Amino acid sequence: MASMARLVMKFGGTSVGSIERIRNVAKKVKREVDAGNEVAVMVSAMSGETNRLIDLVSQTSTMHDAREYDVVVSSGEQVTSGLLAMALQELGVSARSWLGWQIPIKTNAVHGSARIEDIHCDEIINRFEEGQVAICAGFQGIGSDDRITTLGRGGTDTSAVALAAALKADQCDIYTDVDGVYTADPRIATKAAKLDKITYEEMLELASLGAKVLQTRSVEMAMKHRVKLQVLSSFEDLPGTLVVDEEDIVEHQVVSGVTYTRDEAKVTLQQVADKPGVAALVFGTLADAHVNVDMIVQNVSEDGKATDLTFTVGRKEMDLALSVLEKLKSEVDCKAIVGDPNVVKVSIVGMGMRSHAGVAQTMFAALAEKGINIQVISTSEIKVSVLLAEEYTELAVRTLHTAFDLDAE
Repeated sequence: MASMARLVMKFGGTSVGSIERIRNVAKKVKREVDAGNEVAVMVSAMSGETNRLIDLVSQTSTMHDAREYDVVVSSGEQVTSGLLAMALQELGVSARSWLGWQIPIKTNAVHGSARIEDIHCDEIINRFEEGQVAICAGFQGIGSDDRITTLGRGGTDTSAVALAAALKADQCDIYTDVDGVYTADPRIATKAAKLDKITYEEMLELASLGAKVLQTRSVEMAMKHRVKLQVLSSFEDLPGTLVVDEEDIVEHQVVSGVTYTRDEAKVTLQQVADKPGVAALVFGTLADAHVNVDMIVQNVSEDGKATDLTFTVGRKEMDLALSVLEKLKSEVDCKAIVGDPNVVKVSIVGMGMRSHAGVAQTMFAALAEKGINIQVISTSEIKVSVLLAEEYTELAVRTLHTAFDLDAE
């Protein structure tokens, strides 16, 4: 960052998990202030605090009022913002805490999963001119009903990016417990390398396919408003990973990363009558039950009479999907409906796929060489995903990481 920039810094729950860590955050913020930058900070609740508050709600009321739920669970960020403001004041830095309704961050009135509609930050900009740091409570806003709202889990990332867009900040730094975006989960692929830069599109695919570094909605918002992001560590002074426009990267690797998610389950309708309208009935009924379907494959029917229809749903939604489909069994005329939660979706992502042939063939050949059977395949312009038996997760990730020359030297 050049001097005299406007910067939004976001710190997650582990980064502010104790008073000692809050003091460490204050030192990082002071360093930016001393460099002459205008700084707004977006903070999460201290690690474990939101879960504790949700548990209190559950103990009090099984059928709770969503508006009061938001009042309770948003209080963790209020505590953190006040403590960090005080820690900065102890270091001689002028700082003031801001809750969502004070900025204000305007949202719709969908309590528990609100979406940001507008941010009025004129007063924060006025305070910048006085040399003051704004410490903002993440994850929250104020709805059209003038009640406190929350943005859903991981919403502080979204709050930070939205504030950076509203402030026209030069950069939004997301501080977390990892020091950047890696080519794969380093706990599985020990030779995974940290990326210096990654495109918005690649980061969005990785986030939606299982990478836990950034929340999907925050990447969507950064891409829409062209907010430059950096992911870096709260605990080490190391360069992070920049999330940028495609044109800011000179040459793209064919594959930038390998990721996986265990949050999938496979559902198969066996020996379905091969006739028009069956797929529309099946997926229309699931949509009406709010079951989200991801990967879909239908086997070729040799006799023109029956075929197998396989698709994936969220693992937590499998039982609901099976229950809904059981009621359709006679109508779709299928032999059996089978669910399998013991699967994993492994994906490769890379902007370079658009200009290189044979990427899928390399992926399938590498997995076949290790005896890993592919159950379902889905593709987009910059990703290929395969569904595998869960027992092959680690082997598949390591195999693909090596196959696409991602192993660090």
